[in-house]
Amino acid sequence: MTTTRLAAVAENFGRDVEQNLARIATLADEVRPPGGGGLLALPEACLGGYLSVLGRGRDGSHDEQPDSLPPVMDVDGPELRRVAAIARDLTLVVGFCESDGAARYNSAAVVTGDGVLHVHRKVHQPLGEGSFYEAGDTFAAVDTPAGRLGALICYDKAFPEAGRALALDGAEVVVCISAWPASRTASAGDIAEDRWTQRFNLFDTARALENQVVWVASNQVGTFGSLRFVSHAKVVGPGGDVRATTGVDAGVAVAELDVRAELDTARRAMFHLRDRRPETYREPAHA
Repeated sequence: MTTTRLAAVAENFGRDVEQNLARIATLADEVRPPGGGGLLALPEACLGGYLSVLGRGRDGSHDEQPDSLPPVMDVDGPELRRVAAIARDLTLVVGFCESDGAARYNSAAVVTGDGVLHVHRKVHQPLGEGSFYEAGDTFAAVDTPAGRLGALICYDKAFPEAGRALALDGAEVVVCISAWPASRTASAGDIAEDRWTQRFNLFDTARALENQVVWVASNQVGTFGSLRFVSHAKVVGPGGDVRATTGVDAGVAVAELDVRAELDTARRAMFHLRDRRPETYREPAHA
């Protein structure tokens, strides 16, 4: 049996990049297995902070604008080189504002001591996020020391096609990093009861179960600007069962899993990817 330590972080990360890198280094040292290896998922925008507001929204009901934007970083820049130095034998997934010289993207980098293995640019943009970032347009899995891995960002997980695309590309583990806030129109006093908290958790378990993959979800916690984040970092098994969670608190959810054995067991009788009938999944013709 070969087990992998999978860890998902719920923590508050703001604009102070040096402070963020120092905290990532501490977290990496805390979860690093004695024999090496393992996976650590950090929240969306952990290298420079998320947006402090989500703009007007599609209904135009909010007029706020962010007081600052996340600092832009290059994939080959010094910040991600330092993440690689921190990672060493770990596989890290970190969120950052990527610049390609012309556009800004809300991105997730899969990083080991060898450098950046893969970058996912957030495809689905909620509310007013599209005013500040360009959208990505691809989903792809990548081989890592922690197994074949796919990355998503926050709102991406609300779309079954996103997780399914990664599973079809062979992802055994899907990491979804988030800065998922509580509802701003009908927020609950107890964040555990907030409707957006419930959706966050439902998406995690549903996406794991329907694709029969291990799902690792990180999230921001606390507040940033006008946003209050719901936390609930977790590791979910391929049967949709939550193996570890931070709940409403900051912390690290850690689970030790034999990923290959878990997938084999989940897929032995009913293998959802095998039993698909894609020829029947046609969109209706428009009148």
